[in-house]
Amino acid sequence: MSNIDLSALTLAELKTHQKDVAKAIKTFEARKLKEARAALTAKAQEMGYTLEELTGAAGARKAKSSAPAKYRHPENSSLTWSGRGRQPTWFKEAIQAGASPDDLEISK
Repeated sequence: MSNIDLSALTLAELKTHQKDVAKAIKTFEARKLKEARAALTAKAQEMGYTLEELTGAAGARKAKSSAPAKYRHPENSSLTWSGRGRQPTWFKEAIQAGASPDDLEISK
């Protein structure tokens, strides 16, 4: 590695070197992280697991399924609501207009 006389450099040259060093550090860290991840993945596979299974990462979890629709808009059948969470505007408006939740319920 060469020794650079920093005191002989201009401000522009120093800033260029600063940017180059910051970029080199960032790529070094990313490269080391990638190498570590590859080594851990290989070891997990060697033992018959995936890395996600061992760490409990999001990839190993099952996706949440949405609840089935329980209520349907009286005129627009594409508007539905499961009955969970915040009431949709169309549901509130129908209730205020005199409909009961039973009237909006999807019959089985």
